[in-house]
Amino acid sequence: MSNTCDWQIHKQKMNERGQYLLETGQWSDCRFVVGTEPHQQEFSGHKLLLAMSSPVFEAMFFGGMAEKNDAIPILDVQPDAFKALLEYIYTDNINLQSFDQACELCYVAKKYMLPYLVEECTKYLWEDLYPKNACRAYEFAKLFEEPILMEKCLRIISAETEEVLHESSFEDIELSTLVTMLELDELSVSSELELYEAVQRWAVRECTRKGLSPEEGKSLRSVLGHAIGKIRFLTLTPTQFAEGPALSRLLTQDESFAILMNISSSTPGKLPMPEGFTTSTVARKRPVHLPSRQDGVSDAESSVISSVGGDVIREGHKYYCLRNIVQEPHFLNTSILDCSVAFTVDRNICVLGVQVPTQVHAGNTDYPHQPLVDSYTELLYAHLLDSDGSRLTYTHFTSRVSYGALMEIGFNRPVYIQRNKMYRVGVVLNKGGWYPMGTCIQRMTCDAVVFTFRVGARCDSVRDGLIRSIVFTY
Repeated sequence: MSNTCDWQIHKQKMNERGQYLLETGQWSDCRFVVGTEPHQQEFSGHKLLLAMSSPVFEAMFFGGMAEKNDAIPILDVQPDAFKALLEYIYTDNINLQSFDQACELCYVAKKYMLPYLVEECTKYLWEDLYPKNACRAYEFAKLFEEPILMEKCLRIISAETEEVLHESSFEDIELSTLVTMLELDELSVSSELELYEAVQRWAVRECTRKGLSPEEGKSLRSVLGHAIGKIRFLTLTPTQFAEGPALSRLLTQDESFAILMNISSSTPGKLPMPEGFTTSTVARKRPVHLPSRQDGVSDAESSVISSVGGDVIREGHKYYCLRNIVQEPHFLNTSILDCSVAFTVDRNICVLGVQVPTQVHAGNTDYPHQPLVDSYTELLYAHLLDSDGSRLTYTHFTSRVSYGALMEIGFNRPVYIQRNKMYRVGVVLNKGGWYPMGTCIQRMTCDAVVFTFRVGARCDSVRDGLIRSIVFTY
C-alpha cells in the first residue's frame, strides 16, 4: 500500500490523526477566507469536527443558518488566531506564547463559543499582567466582559501606578480608560502632579493621532474632554500648582486663577471651581495590599458575587416575573429570530436572567413537518442593556431542551438595576422551528415588585412576548 492510503496506521492518537487532517486538508468539505487583505489567508476544514466542538459551527453547517457559500468569509479574525483555534479543535493543543496572541485567540474562542479555550486564554492573561500591559488588558477585558480580569488589571494599575504612567504604551490607551484611572481613589503616586503630567503626555499623543496641533490648548482640551476635570488639583500646594499646571496649555487663565484661589483659600472647595472640575481635597491613597499576579476570585465566588457601584451582589432567593399571555400564536423561525422588551421596576432589584419558551411541534401542514421527538438542542444569545444601549451583561446558551417548556437563561453575572430607570432585555434565537409567541400584559407585580413593560419602536408586541419572564432577586 502507498503512504497516501495507510497514513492512519502510523497515527496512534486522535490528536495525531486530527493534526494530519488539519495539515493536509484531506476529506475537507468547507473553506474559510480569514482576515483582510493583504494578510488574508484561506483554511480548509471538516464540518463534522468543527460542529462537534462549537455550537456556532453546528448552526453554521447543520442548522437553520447553514452557510451556502463555497468559501466562508471571516473578516474580523486574524489568520494566526483562527489557525490556533483550528489547532485546538483538531488536536486539543493550546500553544500560547504572547499576550497579543492570547487576546486574539480569546476573541475568536468567544465568537465560536469554546468556553474552555476562553478560560485558558484568560488564565494566561492573568499570569502575564504587568504594568506594561495592564491598561491594554483592562480594555480587552472590558470589551469582552471579563469582570475578574478587569478587576485584576485595575489592582495592578492602582498598586503600580507610577510604572504604568511611565510606560510608552500608556499614551495609547483609550480616553475611557484614562477617565477610569483618574476616578480611582487608590493610586500609587507621590502627588497629583504625576497624573497631570501623564494626562498632558497622553493629550499630546492623541492630538498627533488625530492630526490636530498639540501646541494649541483648544486641541488638547478637545481630545481630553471631561477627563481634565477628574484631576484633584486642590490636593496640590499653591507652589506646585503655580509652577506646573498653571503654566501649561491645558488650562485657561480663568481656570488657573479659580483653581489657585481655591488652593490658597483657608476653606478650599468653597469658592466656585471651573465647571466640570472636581472639588475633592482628598489626596489619593496608596493601596494597602500589593496584589500578587496570582490573586483572583474563585469560580464559585464569581458565580454569585459581582460589584456594581460599590454594592456587593450575592445570589439570594429567585423570583420570576412571569408575563401573562393574552393570546399565544405560533411562529415559524427559519433563520435568526431576535426579540426584546424594555421595562422599568418600582424598586432596586438584581436581575439574574430570563425565561424563554422552547419550540413546539409544528401544527401547520403548509410547512415541513417537525419530527415528533421529545427534545432538541437550543442555541441562543441573551443580553441586558441600559437606557443608553450599553450592554450590562450577556450570555451564550446552548443545551438540550424539551419541546413546549420554559427554559431559564442565566446571565454571565447578576446586575443591580435601579428603580424607575429603563432597561432592555433581548434574546437572539438561532434555531429554526416553531416558537409560541404572544401579546403579554404590560404591567405585572411579583412579590411586591411592579414591572412595567414597553415593547420596541417597531411595536412588535407579539414577538417581544417571547421573553416570558424576568428572573431576579433583591
